[in-house]
Amino acid sequence: MKIRGLITAALVFFALAGTLYWSEHRKPADAGSTVSADAPPSILKLDEASVTKLTWKRKDADQVAIEKDSSGNWRITEPESLGADQSTVSGTLSALSNLTSDRLVEEKASDVKRYGLDQSPVDLKITDKGNKSRELQLGDETPTGNAVYAKLADDPRVFTIASYVKSNLDRSLNDLRDKRLLTVNSDKVSRIELLKKKELIEFGRDKNEWQIIKPRPLRADSSQIGDLLQKLVDARMDLSATDSKGAASTFASSAPLATAKVSDQSGTQELQVRKSKDAYYAKSSVVGGVFKIGPEVGQSLDKSLDDFRDKKVFDFGYEDPGTIEWRSGSKVISLIKSGGDWWLNGKKMDGSDVESVLSKLRSLAAKKFPNSGFKATEIEVSVTSDSGKRIEKVFIGKTGNGYIAKRENDTSLYEIDPNLVDELQKAVDGIKPASAPAK
Repeated sequence: MKIRGLITAALVFFALAGTLYWSEHRKPADAGSTVSADAPPSILKLDEASVTKLTWKRKDADQVAIEKDSSGNWRITEPESLGADQSTVSGTLSALSNLTSDRLVEEKASDVKRYGLDQSPVDLKITDKGNKSRELQLGDETPTGNAVYAKLADDPRVFTIASYVKSNLDRSLNDLRDKRLLTVNSDKVSRIELLKKKELIEFGRDKNEWQIIKPRPLRADSSQIGDLLQKLVDARMDLSATDSKGAASTFASSAPLATAKVSDQSGTQELQVRKSKDAYYAKSSVVGGVFKIGPEVGQSLDKSLDDFRDKKVFDFGYEDPGTIEWRSGSKVISLIKSGGDWWLNGKKMDGSDVESVLSKLRSLAAKKFPNSGFKATEIEVSVTSDSGKRIEKVFIGKTGNGYIAKRENDTSLYEIDPNLVDELQKAVDGIKPASAPAK
């Protein structure tokens, strides 16, 4: 019995020792890796920066290739030399850099025909700096229709990838093409010229402020010109609209709407726009051909000189002025701001009353710009702002049933809604001293 007990104890000892040794020396299958054993296998990993060329081969279609030039920009080289959309190429490279499957279909596929991979609809060849290449083959859709079969040409495995991933990889010539009609840097544009029929309008920008230079110097509405510039920079060719010959024919037979010339530090680019019924067509100095474009560009060009003029009578905007001087008949007042309060003749005025006057001054804007009609000054308003650097003096005169205003040292006339002037006069008459604080 004693011997049998010793044998049993020894067996238990060795079993426990073996278990301990195994637990201490066993390496988990996923040791050193954060990838789950159930994670879908990776198809391809590459360094985006090392890729120098992408080539698409399709059945019954021209081969399309893009290459990185010496400046690091991508350009279409086949079937013709064209500019490439850098963001589209970047999206494709991003999808390729870590291409992961939905699932592994076969480890070693003996018959790829059933996946549409024997003569795959799309072959994407990726070439790197060392002139080494990999070829990705995209096959048929899966029965569910939400994925496609894919494999590498030198890899026997067959995978599925999501349809949305395929859309980032399967790029046509039109997908890859740079569709911009003007390639200027909008932040660097300093001049815009518009030729409409026989009228030339020219805008110049100093820092962020636009001015009308031609047909004569005029105050400009910077937001209107900024919107025009953005529409021109955003102009894209509609490659799905019609064939190039049809667009060129329509353009040739249509009446010119406007020609825009846009200049930045790199030079001047030109865009001619014509209208045919409700459609717009454009011809650019940057790229050959004629293209249909969206209505936004045409509508932004189909404006008059007055649409681009600054209609506000005063420039101080929402900045708090330092002084307001008012002369109307025998009434003369001079409001001065000090310490956050408004003062008149040494008396503190009600702040809300003065703010009402400022609001009415800001709202003075032209309904239109007449060439004549100002006769005599009935109201003179002077506003000092920007710490005394800006002094604006405006003269307002009555004409018929309305009012016309003009700014000092400015030949422009502003026809103003009479209700605005009446409200301004009432606001000035309503200025009263501030209420004494309650004791």
